[in-house]
Amino acid sequence: MLQNTRTPLDGGWKLRYVENKRFRKENKDISTIAALKLTGWQSVDAVVPGNFELDFERAGLISDPFFGCNTIENEKFENLHLVYSRRFTLENEPDENTFLVFEGIDTVADIFVNGKLIGQTDNMLIPFEFCGANLKKGENEIVVHITPAVIAAREYEVPVTCTHQPTGFDSLFIRKAPHMYGWDIMPRAVTGGIWRPCYVLEKRQDRIDDLFIWTNNLNGENTYAEFGFFWNLTVSEDEIRDYTLRLHGECGDSKFDWEKKRLWHTAGRCSVGINNPKLWWPHGYGDANLYDITATLLYKGEPVFEHKARAGLRTIELDRTSTTDKEGHGEFCFHINHTKIFWHGSNWVPVDAYHSRDAKRLPDILPMLTDIGCNCVRCWGGNVYEDDIFYNFCDENGIMVWQDFCHACGINPQTDDYCARFQSEVEKIVRRLRNHTSIILWAGDNEVDECYHWTGGYVRRDPNKNRLTREVIPKVLNAHDFTRPYIPSSPYVDENAFITGGSISEQHLWGPRDYFKGNFYRNSVCHFASETGYHGCPSPESLKRYIRPEQLWHWRKYPDNDYIPKDDWCCHAACAAVDGEDGNAYRIRLMSNQVKTLFPAFREHEVEYGLEKFAYASQISQAEAKKYFIERFRVTKWRRSGIIWWNLIDGWPQISDAVVDYYGVKKLAYHYIKRSQQTVCLMFDEPENSALPLYVVSDLLHDVTISYKVTDLTDDNLLVESTAFAKANESTLIWTKPMIDGEKHFYLIEWSYTDGDKTITGVNHYMTNIIDIDYDEYMGYIKRVGFDEFEGF
Repeated sequence: MLQNTRTPLDGGWKLRYVENKRFRKENKDISTIAALKLTGWQSVDAVVPGNFELDFERAGLISDPFFGCNTIENEKFENLHLVYSRRFTLENEPDENTFLVFEGIDTVADIFVNGKLIGQTDNMLIPFEFCGANLKKGENEIVVHITPAVIAAREYEVPVTCTHQPTGFDSLFIRKAPHMYGWDIMPRAVTGGIWRPCYVLEKRQDRIDDLFIWTNNLNGENTYAEFGFFWNLTVSEDEIRDYTLRLHGECGDSKFDWEKKRLWHTAGRCSVGINNPKLWWPHGYGDANLYDITATLLYKGEPVFEHKARAGLRTIELDRTSTTDKEGHGEFCFHINHTKIFWHGSNWVPVDAYHSRDAKRLPDILPMLTDIGCNCVRCWGGNVYEDDIFYNFCDENGIMVWQDFCHACGINPQTDDYCARFQSEVEKIVRRLRNHTSIILWAGDNEVDECYHWTGGYVRRDPNKNRLTREVIPKVLNAHDFTRPYIPSSPYVDENAFITGGSISEQHLWGPRDYFKGNFYRNSVCHFASETGYHGCPSPESLKRYIRPEQLWHWRKYPDNDYIPKDDWCCHAACAAVDGEDGNAYRIRLMSNQVKTLFPAFREHEVEYGLEKFAYASQISQAEAKKYFIERFRVTKWRRSGIIWWNLIDGWPQISDAVVDYYGVKKLAYHYIKRSQQTVCLMFDEPENSALPLYVVSDLLHDVTISYKVTDLTDDNLLVESTAFAKANESTLIWTKPMIDGEKHFYLIEWSYTDGDKTITGVNHYMTNIIDIDYDEYMGYIKRVGFDEFEGF
């Protein structure tokens, strides 16, 4: 085998735990398993990868962390020191090519091997590798001591220039996923553990340490392309001229070979040309072609190491202006392979509050992205950097990735020490992810530029002074990845936008979250919305899995108070305390108000209607809102160039904007979005001057002719049946319906077209004047056409 080998250390470990005060007072030796047995501390069997709460649950110390208010109850464990230990056997004698690797320790840890402190970690988001690590042939023992993150945070004095959400100040110096300290979409779960795989890595003495692959060139006709390669090697012999490097790649019938018969150094670069290349295209625009690439290192003609990779040929350009206006004098548009691409997809948030479970959840979640018609995801900066499973899927399925670095909604320290630690993180992440063709954009953070505005008061604070995003990240990207565009924040307030106060070309559209066709959403001038969402109540069956029976309905804690939900509803809103002090309790009232805006009968009868009817109404409200957001952007294609809605799936059981709940139960919005994101889709825009325009929006890169018809289900009247020309990659007006303002009609839109040897059919709907509508009448319409795709009722 011509690759590095691993001895896994996953599986069964022993976990001892003790409160911080006792740990400090006793100051016991914990460097060996024998010493740990003398501590008298409590212990449980543990599983690695894991989180301590999951071990506690398996041991019967706690019940389901997600039921009732258990996440709030479990905050009492935040002061626990965690000490993991196990024995393992190595068959070979370790040497300078033997490494102990932890892909993820959460977070501040001391690592002992055979009684010796061999290293420390201070960042859960990146791997740590320790050479030698005091390992020996035969039996070894390892001890990992994790200091409570909230205690470690108190070692730092927080500068007055820093800020965060109320529950997040202890996150400012500690490199954990920001959401873990409590968010409006995630519980406060300041967990700890060895959350990603760990192993002993035996590297070959002759090896390819790093191979960076990128698209070096693509001509204007897309008929000739070049892969660029940069390598770093380790060799065991002094005479490097005896080494050879070979590259082979193939994608179907497209192949290339390249060989450097004599190497001059352990680093080098080359470009390899390909005629009539198979290009990587985003989902809906073409095939996501990937070349299977093998790099082989030879010594005196004999292979000594083999490195395998997959990479696609594609170019990226971002046409961006600082600001825009209501006339559309601005831009935020991506070009892939010299072609404008309209983005429509989901923000990607944590798939679990306990990240050791991510890898098991991802295979069931990822196929939803293509099923629902996404061509992109935005990896939100409050999360971890995702597992390789995620990026491989996006590569293979043409899902463009907008990758935030992991800062969100706070102003972190600007000290030299913190900048240095963050630089190390960025270097590791960029080098780990840069070969993924799907990654289209690096973004410095989530909403930190905006945070400078929120917290400044009358003193205007300039986000362009943020060293982390204006100095640290650009420095790393200049050194390690020159191939992608970078924006320092989302939304990005550059110097011009800060000085002029102009409207930013890329925005997060949240606003008052009132009527979804209200002025805020309808009159937005941005070209690209990288966040927007709307609440939808989970199904009753899902709610019963985490809300106690006596609290299921009604959600109000006090009959005459809309501001305070019952404890379980408050917890799953998501509040870090049942009194809602952290500010997220409002989300339940918000969801209720959105229902009452759409269905006025709920203003007087919400309680008596019951949970099931409320959940139906809420899911309709969410579905129609997200349908409108997506179609409003698509129908104005190239005035607007992308919308990334919030969001596909929950990372824990909650009441939220997600269209799939934590248990995998789809809300109605999932199916509405799937229709709105069809590659060729017919949709109505909003009426103007008593006329309702119908458009065909196409993401195909060639023209097609469609046959279509529109039926008014209000009176079963066929309004139009005709053919139309769908222009490639455009939104085209094909018909206008005269209308009387204020009338309510439910239109069914059906179409078909031929693409190659396939006949494709589509369906959509539109309801006019969709406010203050009758619940039973609406339900009747969607049942007639099979759009009542509710789950969990």
